[in-house]
Amino acid sequence: MANFRKISGLAALASAAALPALADTAPAVANSGDTAWMMTSSALVLFMTVPGLALFYGGLVRTKNMLSVLMQCTLITALVMVIWVFWGYSMAFGGGPSPYWGGFGKLALAGVTKDSVSGTIPEYVFSVFQMTFAAITPALIIGSFAERIKFSALLLFIALWSTLVYFPIAHMVWDSTGLFFKMGAMDFAGGTVVHINAGIAAFVGCLMIGKRIGFGKDNMAPHSMTLTMVGASILWVGWFGFNAGSALAANGTAGLAMINTFVATAAAILSWSAVEGMARGKASMLGAASGMVAGLVAITPACGFVGPVGAVVLGLVVSPICYFFVTTVKSSFGYDDSLDVFGVHCIGGITGALLTGIFASTAFGGVGYPDGQTMMGQEIVQIEAVLTTIIWSGVVSAILYKLVDMVLGLRVEADAEREGLDLSSHGEAAYHS
Repeated sequence: MANFRKISGLAALASAAALPALADTAPAVANSGDTAWMMTSSALVLFMTVPGLALFYGGLVRTKNMLSVLMQCTLITALVMVIWVFWGYSMAFGGGPSPYWGGFGKLALAGVTKDSVSGTIPEYVFSVFQMTFAAITPALIIGSFAERIKFSALLLFIALWSTLVYFPIAHMVWDSTGLFFKMGAMDFAGGTVVHINAGIAAFVGCLMIGKRIGFGKDNMAPHSMTLTMVGASILWVGWFGFNAGSALAANGTAGLAMINTFVATAAAILSWSAVEGMARGKASMLGAASGMVAGLVAITPACGFVGPVGAVVLGLVVSPICYFFVTTVKSSFGYDDSLDVFGVHCIGGITGALLTGIFASTAFGGVGYPDGQTMMGQEIVQIEAVLTTIIWSGVVSAILYKLVDMVLGLRVEADAEREGLDLSSHGEAAYHS
């Protein structure tokens, strides 16, 4: 059962309960090795957002919108970090008894000091690590409506979405009092909390904001696959902090998450390139980068629970599924998910979350299930967590988009969109001739 308690950032506190005599005589002391690893992991997750995600997304848009993507990723990161200090950490990990949110007990980090400890690391370090997750998740959303959203509207939406969607879902899945944590949902590093959560919000956003001017007619090919490759590679490197860091210690579970993050991603790259080669006759760099991200997304919930062979199979499976959604499904329904956030993050996250319940079995080299749990029982829990995330994020996101549209308007004017958001929204350009 201990393996599953690592899902929660506060789960390591259970070790103190197991040693009541020691707890009465000596204060908890942080482990220096664990602390060093978690500080490094926190920096790696920040590296994923700026510059990783910013460059990955930036290379996929047209030249006239490159700077806008860089600005959106940068400002979202800064905004969420400030919100996290004042109320985000408390709402997610405030120690309240509610299964749906953490309460207001740690507003403005009340009670958190340099000497307070969460598990084997300083609470400040735990808070910083979780803060980087809170920052990258809403930044993922922007890819679905890139090149057409109003900057002020985006920032207002992100502040509201983080508060009403991300923090509650993070609490439900990762906090020891959370609804799905208590049910035993397996989400080691954010399949539901990060990828499904952001992916469904992105899908709702692209539908409500509408298609780009000229969508389906104008050339909207990526302006720099070089930058996209650089960004995707930074994401892969940073993802080791994301996944292996979610063990919250420098231990064997972190090592398992690390090897799985290597091999699942590699398998997904091969799988996407193979499928694309058979379907189009040529394998593209865009496809390889997409496979890379799809593999990273899929292994995220599973990385601490499945074995390396299961991770490879998961990587091989996810790419054809995501490829089908970003090509066939997207073209059939005609929605303009600019950078395929729904097709890769949401669908990849769902695939990973559901297959975690299967490949965690010891029969497939995984760590097994909690005492008394079966594969079928675990799969039911996984499905419930996935559906709850989709419904909560989808409904609340739709309400927030509508509210922001009423207050500020979601979309830039047509002339501003044609000119490009770099100049119309920020008064500068990414490139000069």
